[in-house]
Amino acid sequence: MTRFVLKQDWFSFGDDYRIRDAAGDDAYIVDGRAFSFGKKLSFEDLQGRELAVIAQKLLSWGPTYEISRGDRVVAVVKKSVFTLFRCEFTVDVPGPDDLVAEGDFWDHEYAFTRHGRSVATVSKRWFSWTDTYGIDVAPGEDEVLILASAVVIDLCCHQDRK
Repeated sequence: MTRFVLKQDWFSFGDDYRIRDAAGDDAYIVDGRAFSFGKKLSFEDLQGRELAVIAQKLLSWGPTYEISRGDRVVAVVKKSVFTLFRCEFTVDVPGPDDLVAEGDFWDHEYAFTRHGRSVATVSKRWFSWTDTYGIDVAPGEDEVLILASAVVIDLCCHQDRK
């Protein structure tokens, strides 16, 4: 497993995040656009190269975001509307390898699965001024896709924090 820490920036005009590796070194930056129609975030490496774009789909049934690389949509992350006692998200990717992210009652613990097999886990720290998550990604998985999906989950489940 590759471990990351996803942390929302406390003072920012948009939804900004820092992602660090297990050693505490910066690995990625997520820059939320402060003045956009719908939420739009740029997932970047440390040199400022855009690796993915996270964009809210405004006309959809339930919270839905697209994750794009270049001009190609690589995933649609959608919150299930009718679930009891916990949140569930689908990460629809081209082909048969969709992911499902199921959370606990408090929206603090998530497991990403594919065909019933765990590919990543997300755990929120309880005592932090900002949303902070520990994320473990299984070897061979697309870490950018999973980390971007974790950002979407935070946006959907904890949108009232600012």
